[in-house]
Amino acid sequence: MPPTEPEELRKLGDRLDAAEQRVTPRSNPAPQNSAGIAFRFSTEMVSALILGGVLGWGIDWAADRWSPIHTRPVGLILFFVLGAAAGILNVIRAARQINADMARNGAERGD
Repeated sequence: MPPTEPEELRKLGDRLDAAEQRVTPRSNPAPQNSAGIAFRFSTEMVSALILGGVLGWGIDWAADRWSPIHTRPVGLILFFVLGAAAGILNVIRAARQINADMARNGAERGD
């Protein structure tokens, strides 16, 4: 294969740059709509509640099975409340992130 000339390499580099710009996704994603935001918030909350309830139930089950201390409703209630608190914190964190994204997108557009 004969050696290529620098001009041919520059042309090839320019073509590669143009192709990369066409393929590279836009940096500004589309803003979320109200349904997407509500789904995210509800998913954050429900998943934390379910995880807290399952952990509490599992701890109560294990304590009843292998321990002389029977804590039947205490673990479930405690971890359900902790799951609710974690879910609320996750929703607050997600709301702050969405607000920051919307403010940044508004500033970029000049709104």
